[in-house]
Amino acid sequence: MLDLDSVTVIIVNYNAGSLLTRCVHAALAQAQQVVVVDNASSDSSVLNLESEFSLENRLCIIRSESNIGFAAGCNKGLNVATQPYILFLNPDCMLQSGTLKHLVQVLASDSNIGMVGGYLTNPDGSEQGGGRRAIPSPWRAFVRAFGLYHLEKYWPKIFFDFHLHKQPLPQESIEVEAISGALMLVRREAIEDVGVWDEGYFLHCEDLDWCMRFKQKNWKIVFVPNAPVTHFQGTCSRGRPFFVAWHKHKSMLRFYRKFFRQQYPSALMGLVAVGIWFRFGVTVVFYAVRQLIAKH
Repeated sequence: MLDLDSVTVIIVNYNAGSLLTRCVHAALAQAQQVVVVDNASSDSSVLNLESEFSLENRLCIIRSESNIGFAAGCNKGLNVATQPYILFLNPDCMLQSGTLKHLVQVLASDSNIGMVGGYLTNPDGSEQGGGRRAIPSPWRAFVRAFGLYHLEKYWPKIFFDFHLHKQPLPQESIEVEAISGALMLVRREAIEDVGVWDEGYFLHCEDLDWCMRFKQKNWKIVFVPNAPVTHFQGTCSRGRPFFVAWHKHKSMLRFYRKFFRQQYPSALMGLVAVGIWFRFGVTVVFYAVRQLIAKH
């Protein structure tokens, strides 16, 4: 029999609104301990949470004096986590009935599995990108950016599309290169071996970084298709699109330099950097135009 009392859920919150309370409700129904790290939210999400769970001793709320970022928030939660399995869960993610049970079952089935992720879906039930994926190496990112992934059916090894959610949903759990930090159940023993989250990332790519480091230490990463979670993606970042875009692209550059600088020629890495900042520029223009249209 599986012991769900062996799980601590860590939720890093930033202005998630009423979704935070719903997220914690679902988590407390399936786990022994829930730790909420609030990154100086300006909304009422934490006040509402405290009111709702004033007598719940399995809930620990940690308030940061400033927004320290996702990775640092996760590490702060780790400092008070008491259980051998740690579920990192976004506040805009809703665990479905039995989801944590299935995740724990797979993680416990093989001591070489370091982390598992579930079936992330949009509110309409469609599969969301990121729940199962390959590492977006510079070449894979190039293939994706220029639409060359359409050639995958002819040369799958060369023009591989790292967005695995576009492939048929597997019937059983499968090993993958990466999962999403929005839903990540991790073995404490693996964390002690690999190290904690890299706080050099403020937002985005820190989950890819961790997956890379887990692979380097020969820990398996597994996607569990029968562990559904509804993800209301973008809830915490919708109000600051330029801020989020800046940190996203900055993190992309850090990720590529950290893991691929030695594998690729410096000229190519230079092109990667140019491509990242060009993409950032396009994103800024897009958001600016959208805001102008909204005002009129």
